[in-house]
Amino acid sequence: MILKELKIGDLLAKLPIIQGGMGVRISLANLAAAVANQGGIGVIATAGIGFQEPDNGTNFLEASKRALKREIVKARELTKGIIGVNIMGALTNYADMINTCIEEKIDIIFSGAGLPLHLPQFLKKDSVTKLVPIVSSARATTLIAKTWTEKYNYPPDAVVVEGPLAGGHLGFKEEQITDIDFLLEKIIPEVIEALKPFEKKYNRLIPVIAAGGIYTGEDIYKFFQLGAAGVQMGTRFVSTFECDASEEFKQTYIDSNQEDIVIIKSPVGMPGRAIKNKFIEAVEDGKKHPFKCPYHCIKTCDYTTTPYCIAFALANAYKGNLEHGFAFAGENAYRVKDIISVKELMDTLVSEYIEASTEKKLL
Repeated sequence: MILKELKIGDLLAKLPIIQGGMGVRISLANLAAAVANQGGIGVIATAGIGFQEPDNGTNFLEASKRALKREIVKARELTKGIIGVNIMGALTNYADMINTCIEEKIDIIFSGAGLPLHLPQFLKKDSVTKLVPIVSSARATTLIAKTWTEKYNYPPDAVVVEGPLAGGHLGFKEEQITDIDFLLEKIIPEVIEALKPFEKKYNRLIPVIAAGGIYTGEDIYKFFQLGAAGVQMGTRFVSTFECDASEEFKQTYIDSNQEDIVIIKSPVGMPGRAIKNKFIEAVEDGKKHPFKCPYHCIKTCDYTTTPYCIAFALANAYKGNLEHGFAFAGENAYRVKDIISVKELMDTLVSEYIEASTEKKLL
């Protein structure tokens, strides 16, 4: 059994695999285009995208817009495939990032880290951009779909459901991360059910995309059996040649053990999953102290009390300076053993999916 195509509105991805948006500057044009060229959906992350602009500290908003526009243009030069942009709802420049994407006619906006209740208000009459919220529960799905349809007569074009095994910031309370009631396998069918009234009202399918801890083609097969129409994967794409992160960042994944994958308390106010290192240990030991913030990039970050700047920490990690930063990673990052091409990864996932589906047929 081959993988079915993923249809989001009038967009058709030959492979139903979305590369997760990873900030700060981990997934930019290079990685996104490589994934799109293999038939998947490549995603540029906006969080911290302007960190290498010379005026980022003095002109954060313009630096971010300029960097995002450049990455979109670059991705378009590298691929004719589907490109999306991930925009965290917690960003202080959220509206600027959305407007830039719509002006540049990006294919899809993925938005999470807060409920994107008013995302459709940014669309113009001639907009082609699809809107896909990232949720962690059926309740959030219903609230978003209800708000969008009642206020804007616009149902979600698709929904990404991110479970508690994902890397980076998580939409769960710390105690929920290990609670079986919040497993992705349980949430996916609930979200599919929650969307049925909106599918009926608009006479269209709203594809549900599973995310968080998905590592193999067998995992993809499992979630397809639960009704998912696609998957989103981040960790697997970090360990590719085309990933925009430094070699040191990628090596952190390869060198990690299972016990190194930990939950941290992020200055953003959400729990996050990362690879433990000396920087994280110093934070836990109280050796980091409040700092001055040159720009306020996250709405929920109180820089007067938080012990470190997460934006700086993640930017340092991207550049390979792990002494002054750390790497976000999914629950399965320790399984990464080597760096391969995006093509080899996609081919592997497809063959694993076929093998899993064939085995199930034989049982």
